[in-house]
Amino acid sequence: MSRTTRNHTIRRHLVQGGLIDLELSKQAQQAGGPARHPVDGFSVRQHIDEAGTLVVIAAAFGPDWFTTMREVRHRLEQPHVKCHVDGDAPGLADNELLVRWATSAELRARAAAQEARQAPLEALLRRQVAAERAAEQRQELEDAGQSGLF
Repeated sequence: MSRTTRNHTIRRHLVQGGLIDLELSKQAQQAGGPARHPVDGFSVRQHIDEAGTLVVIAAAFGPDWFTTMREVRHRLEQPHVKCHVDGDAPGLADNELLVRWATSAELRARAAAQEARQAPLEALLRRQVAAERAAEQRQELEDAGQSGLF
């Protein structure tokens, strides 16, 4: 069972990430479509999932609500925020995301995936640094009057 997730905590993380909180009630969130609001923003509400855990539903609104929803997901899945975001949970509208605290297994899997994505770049950087060092050493030897045979 996941830990209880409070809407004020999720709201604070999103506002600190530069998103606009529209502070809509549950009825206002469910009335009309996500594009009916003149400004892009989000709203959060409490929800009890099928396991009986208190979670948060974050909904994106505005003319570009899909981009706002991607920003919400990106912000909440940052390593320092440690949330799990699910957009495919049953009963969610197109503009809603289910948010709960991530388990340690999910955080480890996320860190391993991040390392795997960065591994080719790190290898390239190591090769470039080694090539630069070798070129600097050759140049130092040449400046000292020593040159290679070839």
